[in-house]
Amino acid sequence: MRIGVDLGGTKIEAVAMNAEGTIRLRHRVATPQTDYAATVRAVRDLVLGIEVELGETCTVGVGTPGAISPATGLIKNANSTCLIGQALDRDLAAALERPVRLANDADCFALSEAVDGAAAGAMSVFGVILGTGVGGGLVWQQQLIHGPNAIAGEWGHNPLPWPYDSERPGPRCYCGKHGCIESFLSGPAVSASHAASHGQLLQPGEISDDGFWQTYADRLARALASVINVLDPDVIVLGGGLSNVERLYRDVPRRLPEWVFSDHVATRLVQAKHGDSSGVRGAAWLWPPDNGTRS
Repeated sequence: MRIGVDLGGTKIEAVAMNAEGTIRLRHRVATPQTDYAATVRAVRDLVLGIEVELGETCTVGVGTPGAISPATGLIKNANSTCLIGQALDRDLAAALERPVRLANDADCFALSEAVDGAAAGAMSVFGVILGTGVGGGLVWQQQLIHGPNAIAGEWGHNPLPWPYDSERPGPRCYCGKHGCIESFLSGPAVSASHAASHGQLLQPGEISDDGFWQTYADRLARALASVINVLDPDVIVLGGGLSNVERLYRDVPRRLPEWVFSDHVATRLVQAKHGDSSGVRGAAWLWPPDNGTRS
């Protein structure tokens, strides 16, 4: 048995999962706000509580906002700001008295879908989160690719490719730059763009305007084409709230050939199989079935 923990900004979810990918137990609690020590304790208590119910000690993997900096060993780039600058992996290992594996939440999503999700069996998988932010993760032969800077898959903070004049310089992103992919494709960006063009602030799921979604599909196709041109993945899996827009799986693939540097686009675009559970499942899969050396 392995335990996966999804450390989110508002909730912490933990599951116990067996080697076949079946979830045996699931518990969640509210995330302590702006309190790092309380967050560590909450994760510890969730894990220990599940183990008491199971009657066994498990491996523990944690999906977290941001990533561990290879330079400092501390959390960076987390929207849960109380985690930034903290040795989260070491503190959790000390609290649980065992090794703990951590990965970015988007990496966990990609790993989940590559191991036993919508991209199971594919050699290379790019997992995409289209939600409050825009993130991604890269998996090769069911192993995460982190990179020396621990930013593999962070496509959301590249500029929107092949921008039209009307898209320059682009919205200001929270990272301080203009025109990032995230500033066009995230859920809040979609709502803001619709409000600017239609005078009505709606959630993405409430927007029905065909022309608006055609524009979104064009931007997503350009953004994903730049990923395909560099990585050439077998499968791109979409997750997050905007992955539920069904028309994207029709409109985006038919636009890709205009931007992909190839005479044919074989990369498949699919929706996540495990939905909101992919992050926590991927955290559990940070430990492979034989508890071996996958990192």
